Amino acid sequence: MGLPTAETEEQFEALSPQDLATGVEALARRLGLRGDVSRFDTGSLPVYACGDELVLKLYPPVYPADFATESRVLRVVDGRLPVATPRVLDTGEMNGWRYLLMTRLPGVPLGEVPAAEQIRLAPALGEALAALHDLDAPDLGPSSWAGFVTEQAASAVTRQPALDDVWARQIPSFLDSVVLGSPSPVLLHTEVMAEHVLAVPDGSGWRLSGLFDFEPAMRGAPEYEFAAIGIFVTRGSPEYLRALLDGYGLAPDDEFPARCLAYLLLHRYSNLASYFKHLPAPAEPTLETLAHTWWPVSGAPPRTGATTH
Repeated sequence: MGLPTAETEEQFEALSPQDLATGVEALARRLGLRGDVSRFDTGSLPVYACGDELVLKLYPPVYPADFATESRVLRVVDGRLPVATPRVLDTGEMNGWRYLLMTRLPGVPLGEVPAAEQIRLAPALGEALAALHDLDAPDLGPSSWAGFVTEQAASAVTRQPALDDVWARQIPSFLDSVVLGSPSPVLLHTEVMAEHVLAVPDGSGWRLSGLFDFEPAMRGAPEYEFAAIGIFVTRGSPEYLRALLDGYGLAPDDEFPARCLAYLLLHRYSNLASYFKHLPAPAEPTLETLAHTWWPVSGAPPRTGATTH
């Protein structure tokens, strides 16, 4: 037997780890992998540890672009960032599923590192993101960044179905008030989370040892990257965010928080309601105040007239 049918999102979401087990074992034999093959607990796609040195990632037929994106980007970044990324060893197809065999990076997720060490490592992460943005970006799409922004803005409210109305009704006027400009698109990771950055002990402290999960990569405005950074890495910490931006080489202006929140609302996977569960609450229920709470870069007061209630 091979891998099961997953031609639709419903079929893929209905699969259990057991449904994939037989096919994964067969694929491991085909690839000549020895030792234990065990699935990681997290991740939107099935990813397996193959011993201590290899990782096998599967892409169902319903998401063909995910494989194309990640396999291309991993080859572009290989050896070109100041932090290690997985090296592609083999690719192929089984029963319509694409797979990627890559090297396994050492370390633990950044979120498991002591808080003080995370802040100390922040400039190195910022430096890595700056290097990523400096690389020649493969043609990943969107074909037009301005078109992407326009389309996402038009659906920004409907893509937040679980959001309380006190926040949802502010979104259109807030987005209208934020000047995003016309930045040149760069290669973006788009979902840098503490879970996607690895670190290892290094003497008396820690050092970054890996950045992975380039499946959602795209071309876009550099500041789009900091939407996920603020939510999943710095989490409202002024010191953490400042250290990361220093490493990136960015001196943010007073409108930086508003642009970051705007890009969060435009993000393909935005879920504002879920972020309220683990991030600091703003002093006032306005999107402008929220922006300065989650991306605190200065003591500048929120702009007036940016939101409606």
